[in-house]
Amino acid sequence: MAEHIEPENSGDHAPDQGAGPVRRCIVSGELLVKEEMVRFVVGPGNEIVPDIQARLPGRGIWLSAKRTVVETACKKNLFAKAARRSVRLPDDLANQVEKLMSQRCLNLLGLARRAGEVVAGFEKATACLRRGEGAALLAANDASAAGKNKVNALAPDLVRLEAFSGDELGAALGRATAVHVVLTHGRLAERLTVEIARLIDYRGEIDASSTV
Repeated sequence: MAEHIEPENSGDHAPDQGAGPVRRCIVSGELLVKEEMVRFVVGPGNEIVPDIQARLPGRGIWLSAKRTVVETACKKNLFAKAARRSVRLPDDLANQVEKLMSQRCLNLLGLARRAGEVVAGFEKATACLRRGEGAALLAANDASAAGKNKVNALAPDLVRLEAFSGDELGAALGRATAVHVVLTHGRLAERLTVEIARLIDYRGEIDASSTV
């Protein structure tokens, strides 16, 4: 079956076909699904603006969601080539992307909590897993190995993600800290899993114990 490639200026709301619409990375030339990429647009003053949610108007410039790829695009002036005009690049564009992606994940985590798709705390998390209600596990990246192993043992086949500290997870969930978090089945939790996996990939972090 042929891959579905949308024109660059076709908008961001076309229906998915198969694995979804694909875009071409301006650095590697790879065709990737949107969930593995970051979109940029030319904003006011011809400045390159990260469009983390892929919703801003204008012709999109797509890159593989990796910090090294964004840095390469900046060094080789590939944004200007893709935009077919002179553009302004923020000095900290790669850092901006990571910050925006992180905030997107934490915002989604808060929304998922309000939607009842999050269970936090060791006792509640393990009880949820024993009932077979978990869809993914979030562990604080500063959690103890012993604690993580105990939780992981209850659901060895679940997606496991580590991208934030206990304080960061706690702040998103309205508590002092959160070390063990279970995402239950739901639309927001599913979206959050995809976004955190993209963030981890962007940072270049690899956790051999994780399944993404």
